[in-house]
Amino acid sequence: MRALMVSGAGSGVSLEAEPMAESVTADAEMAAEFERRLEDSSQLAFRVALGVLHNREDAEDVAQEAFLRAYRNFHRLRDRERFRAWLARIAWRLALDRIRARGRRERRELAAADALPAPTIEDLAASRELQMHLVRAVEKLPEKLRQALILAAVEGHDLQEVGRLLGLPEGTVKSRLHLARRKLAEKLQWLAVSTKKT
Repeated sequence: MRALMVSGAGSGVSLEAEPMAESVTADAEMAAEFERRLEDSSQLAFRVALGVLHNREDAEDVAQEAFLRAYRNFHRLRDRERFRAWLARIAWRLALDRIRARGRRERRELAAADALPAPTIEDLAASRELQMHLVRAVEKLPEKLRQALILAAVEGHDLQEVGRLLGLPEGTVKSRLHLARRKLAEKLQWLAVSTKKT
């Protein structure tokens, strides 16, 4: 496909044909070169990010972001032989940015927590009392309900893990947890009512 450009010189008008295919071909060649260079460096961005963040999930996110940023800016890289160092630098900077953002978020959360009023002696006493009642209520649950509840709510296992530990199907674990929570709510309901009255 060719685009026609009109240029006027004096009284005559001439039509010049400008090839558009050259631009498309150059883009395709650049994309192909990027893919070739990325194949040689596919684990590099992840390893750099992991070295900074020490967290696989965050490192994978940073590596993906580094690939995208490198792709968008590949046309600006003059020395293509330095692609690996360039990609590593992008991943390193992105990982540092993530650490800084995490630090800012933690500082905001701490500032928000500091703004909350400190718990009073009454609050702490009520909390301890509630905890004692909760422990007693859990102890009074039937053994099969208590086991499922402790494994899930206290030790943090998911339904599948609790089922595996107790040798039960997930559906049974789910119904036992539901029943255990309902019984606890019934046993502790009087406490909630008495707290509202005070």
